[in-house]
Amino acid sequence: MSDDTTTAGMAAAERERRLERYEAFAAGVREDYSNAVRQMDDLRAQGRVKTATYRQLFAYKSTLGEILDRLEECGL
Repeated sequence: MSDDTTTAGMAAAERERRLERYEAFAAGVREDYSNAVRQMDDLRAQGRVKTATYRQLFAYKSTLGEILDRLEECGL
């Protein structure tokens, strides 16, 4: 096998590992978003929408939503 073939194979393997990491990142963001929504719903049901925790979750959910929008735009 030539050096070019070996280099191309290594590059393809690295691209595959990077894609797997991006997919794991995207899955983690989606899970965190769902958890934030669930926690906000729980607080809302308790009438605690003016608490610092609720506001922090709102900001976190908004940030995660922006990340998810960007990931979707990139097809991830």
